[in-house]
Amino acid sequence: MGNAFGMIPGLEPDEWSNDACRGYVIMAMEDCGFSKKDIRRVVGQLYEVFDLNSVEDAKEKYLSSPY
Repeated sequence: MGNAFGMIPGLEPDEWSNDACRGYVIMAMEDCGFSKKDIRRVVGQLYEVFDLNSVEDAKEKYLSSPY
C-alpha cells in the first residue's frame, strides 16, 4: 500500500517555504556579486511580495517573463 500522498517513499516533493525561497534568492544574489545592501533590500521586499501574491501568481509571473 502507498503512502498518503501516493508517492514513492523518499521522493516526496520539496515542501514550500518562504524562508527557503529567501535563502535561494540570497544564494543567487551572493553568487552574482550583489552588495549586502542590495540583498537586504530585495529580501525585505520579498515579505511584501509574499503577502500580496499567491504561489500561482509567482509561477505565472515567471512563466510569462523574459527571464
